[in-house]
Amino acid sequence: MLAIERRQQIMDILLRDQKVYVAELAKHFAVTEETIRRDLEKLEQQNLLRRSYGGAVPTGQTREDLSFDNRTIRNKEEKSEIALKALPLINDGDTIMTDSSTTCLTLMQHLQNKKNLTIITNSVHILSDFDKIPFQLIFSGGVLRPHAFALVGASACATLAKYYVDLAILSCKSIDMANGIMESNEDESLVKYTMIQQARKTILLADHTKWDKTSFIKTCDITDVACIVTNRKPRDPWLEYLEERNIDLLY
Repeated sequence: MLAIERRQQIMDILLRDQKVYVAELAKHFAVTEETIRRDLEKLEQQNLLRRSYGGAVPTGQTREDLSFDNRTIRNKEEKSEIALKALPLINDGDTIMTDSSTTCLTLMQHLQNKKNLTIITNSVHILSDFDKIPFQLIFSGGVLRPHAFALVGASACATLAKYYVDLAILSCKSIDMANGIMESNEDESLVKYTMIQQARKTILLADHTKWDKTSFIKTCDITDVACIVTNRKPRDPWLEYLEERNIDLLY
């Protein structure tokens, strides 16, 4: 087992039990206690847990992997606001890759007046909700993450890698100056990274609750995106940070 896989499983156990112990984890993973301590130290550096005597407890950071239905009802007004701000960035005839996030789904619901779009996605909801739209839809295939309504895995990434598009439009779990753009699930992070690699330009949709937080795994550097669309003016250090790196910001 790779170290990153072990750490993800440690976080799964921590979220379930709200406390983990070094000795129990070492026995569970058949590794030394020193290996587990290094894992916990690494996860603490990412602000994903707080080490305590003999183990660790959660920090309350954004490691939670909510179901699609739960994410749909969170910040609905903010997502609609972001979708309307992002709409002018899409031109008739564009080829677009988009992820399975509820923010991107909200944007898709506002595209009815666009013409000749091609949309490539791993979102099962787009498949079921947009079967009658006059766009060309291409689906990634892959392994289904049922509660997220997302297709992931090697076959999904392989399909996406066959195409080169005008835009990748994505959301994220969190965005942080030091750690970049992050996700709570490694499989979804890999799909998003593949989309970024296959796009001429990447647009990130991130409401105000996702800024200055960390999650389990890094998807990409902030400089991998050309534009960030949010619903609220970020802190001044963010304005300077993005301007210095020529990243457009809409809020």
